[in-house]
Amino acid sequence: MIGILAKILGSGDVIKKGLELIDDMHTSTEEEIKAKNDAKIALLAAYAPFKLAQRYLAIMFSGVFVFIMLNGVLGALYGIIDMNNVNEAKAFANEMWLGEIMLAIVGFYFGGGLFESARKK
Repeated sequence: MIGILAKILGSGDVIKKGLELIDDMHTSTEEEIKAKNDAKIALLAAYAPFKLAQRYLAIMFSGVFVFIMLNGVLGALYGIIDMNNVNEAKAFANEMWLGEIMLAIVGFYFGGGLFESARKK
């Protein structure tokens, strides 16, 4: 668990590298283009812990959403849940656009990587 938290939160090196990147972006030599490209690559590497945190949050959110939906469906099928309550929950979900919100969140977190891998192929 501590290993996961260390990956998510990063370390003091992230802040140090971020400050170094800011310093590296202000060059006046003929290698300015190369330095800026290197700084961009290093900046992406500095954001890696935050991308990992986004993935964990998306997976946790999706898991809770699917768990709630499965409980509702299975409970309704086996008669454990009153169908009036299920219909009220469905009406609430439709009014609040919860399905569309769920698709937007999952698409935002996982769609970028999928798009990038599809573009490379």
